[in-house]
Amino acid sequence: MAEHPYRNLLPLSPKELSLHHFGAEGVLDLPDFQWQFHINRIEDVFAKIRFPLAPHRKTVYDFIFLAEGTTARSKDLHRFEFGRNTFFFLPALQISAHEYMSADAKGFFCHFNADILNNLFPNTPFYDNFPFWQFSAHPLVTINDAMREPILNILNRLLSEYESNPSPNPAILSAYLVTLFTELSIVKTASVLTSQHSALRLTEKYKDLLSRSIYSHHKVTEYASMMAITPDHLNKCVKSTLGKTAQELLSDRIILEAKVLLKQTALSVSEIAFKFAETNPSDFARFFKAKTGLTPKEYRRQGAI
Repeated sequence: MAEHPYRNLLPLSPKELSLHHFGAEGVLDLPDFQWQFHINRIEDVFAKIRFPLAPHRKTVYDFIFLAEGTTARSKDLHRFEFGRNTFFFLPALQISAHEYMSADAKGFFCHFNADILNNLFPNTPFYDNFPFWQFSAHPLVTINDAMREPILNILNRLLSEYESNPSPNPAILSAYLVTLFTELSIVKTASVLTSQHSALRLTEKYKDLLSRSIYSHHKVTEYASMMAITPDHLNKCVKSTLGKTAQELLSDRIILEAKVLLKQTALSVSEIAFKFAETNPSDFARFFKAKTGLTPKEYRRQGAI
């Protein structure tokens, strides 16, 4: 896998992720192995989570399986509200926010380091084998009731191995994870990202380019050129599918990245402003407040991270 453009932007480690979710008072006492793998039942911890969770980027891959209840979580610029029998997959280094979780929520949360699975896929990375782990893929996979018990059995086996051994066996955990992902890979997802609608395909390609190139390209014309279409055509596609302009979507992406930088780095507002354009920092501050209702410094002071 090529070096990811966000790898040097200080994504949250598992320990920092626990602090982000629970705060200093409720941070989980997790074993050292959490750096490689962690799993817990949602109902055991979700009441302690400080919803809504601000946009953040992390070092590990994670997934949620919601057995009961509802929740809303984002992947990049997409917001997803989902419920019973549904998985949500998030690749490492991709921005996510978590809006809420219902009081009746039950299921599992799991995160893992890519190395734990790359040992089983030394020549072909696991995310090539399981498309729902890819950066631009639709993150939801919903299973039917016939699959529910076999899937819960795998998740409970993962939890049992993790909790019953001081040093869980990475080979056993990897085998269970691969079994789980293989079972899910045959499930047909109702993904808008696989739509054959031309305008939607181009809009999703634009979103993907924004997620990968926002620090190096700051103009709609540059993205249109990368897609080999005119800026006007790109704008019409985005407008017809999202109801906003290509420039508004680019601005949304900048705000999302700025939020993460404000919370997860010590970069000054000026340094963050210059990451997106050679502009006066005061102009960036006005732009940020117009979009969020807060100045960059006010947003940074909110919350523990």
